[in-house]
Amino acid sequence: MSSQSNLKDLYPFLYGEAQPEALDAALLAAVAEKARESRETNARTFGDQAGDLVAAAKSLADVYRHGGRLFTMGNGGSSCDAAHIAVEFLHPVTAGRPALAATNLVADLAMLSAVGNDLGFEHVFLRQLIAQGSAGDAVIGVSTSGNAANLLAAFAKAKELRMVTVGLAGGDGGKMKSSGLVDHCLVVPSSSIHRIQECHVASYHILWDLVHTLLADDRGSATTKGASA
Repeated sequence: MSSQSNLKDLYPFLYGEAQPEALDAALLAAVAEKARESRETNARTFGDQAGDLVAAAKSLADVYRHGGRLFTMGNGGSSCDAAHIAVEFLHPVTAGRPALAATNLVADLAMLSAVGNDLGFEHVFLRQLIAQGSAGDAVIGVSTSGNAANLLAAFAKAKELRMVTVGLAGGDGGKMKSSGLVDHCLVVPSSSIHRIQECHVASYHILWDLVHTLLADDRGSATTKGASA
């Protein structure tokens, strides 16, 4: 069966062959199907990788415990996730939890455009880590494919700098998983960008919560480098 035939069966209203009642039924069925896919992808991801999330949280908590900082990075929709991760750590919404130092490497448009224009887009995060990263810091990179060249370049530099590296990927994890550059690589087993992104959001919210849980007994030492309570 051709792809057009498949689409026609799934969404007959696109071809002017459905009455309003049939259109509503088809849309409701699409909602139910996508919600089911989302639940199943979520269950597979966290069923298989709960231990990996805990391990990543322990590493990040240790970074903060010793005065380190977190850097975040991503492209496109994943750049929004990078921004979201940073603001979660900088401005915790849960009462009683301290702010923790985090820098979104996507935020400086002048820096991104300058480096992208002069050296190439693969260097936009790498150059910032050279200037700002130190041994004992951490970097989280988000890529639905796991193959973003600028993230891989930055992860390579982060390893040279002896930083903790955490990756959020999808599919089979791509080069992010296979490169050996990422200490903790959390992979959503799906080919759907939307399902991957949904699990990424849940992953870093859980990660944020676990880090604060681990730091609950020594919050003073967790904010010694550039953070305020």
